[in-house]
Amino acid sequence: MLKSIKTGVLAAILVSSAIFANAQKKITEGTVTFGVEYALTPEQEAMAAMLPTESKIKFNGNISRMEMQQGPATITVLANNADLNSLVLIDVPVAQIQYAVKGTKADYEKEKANDPKFSDFKATGEKKMILNYNAEKYTYKDDKGGTYELWATNEIELPAGLVGRDFKDVKGTPIKFTTFNKGVKSTATLKSVVEEKTGPFSLDVPKGYEVKTMEEILQMQGGGQ
Repeated sequence: MLKSIKTGVLAAILVSSAIFANAQKKITEGTVTFGVEYALTPEQEAMAAMLPTESKIKFNGNISRMEMQQGPATITVLANNADLNSLVLIDVPVAQIQYAVKGTKADYEKEKANDPKFSDFKATGEKKMILNYNAEKYTYKDDKGGTYELWATNEIELPAGLVGRDFKDVKGTPIKFTTFNKGVKSTATLKSVVEEKTGPFSLDVPKGYEVKTMEEILQMQGGGQ
């Protein structure tokens, strides 16, 4: 069993969930790319090398697809951003491994249960350009005493839930924001939005994949390369 599977899957889920908005060119199909920075605690530093500094997500309607390479493993996360169902595919050709993990809304809510809850979004009137978009600064806080800022634009609209699910009270599409997933704090900044043909994507398990639970995957460590 490959030692990198557990950490690689965690990294993929962290990035995809963080990018999981509201805005006025409506784009229903394409690719969005964010730069991602992390504020890790000493206990989280061990995963630093596995966390990508860029997240590229393809989307077609409500379904998004993100792929990450972790050593010999390719990890693909597909998600329905409307009903919060998901599918994680793990491919390790050298080990002849093909695993599929199904996720539900209940699984998503369980993963997010201990993360800070955001509220009190306030537009400040401060404006600046991010990428090629006019954006306005918002402030917000969480239920643990933290305070944050984000920048949102009204010049593009992406499928509901694709960007910043925590920010549904913001009037616009967040294009720079701070969020948490599994206790990991990250700040995402929009690098590009490309309207192009993608998909169609499906959350059906492809032929040849062995279905496992996330608990089973996360227990896999040690042995092999």
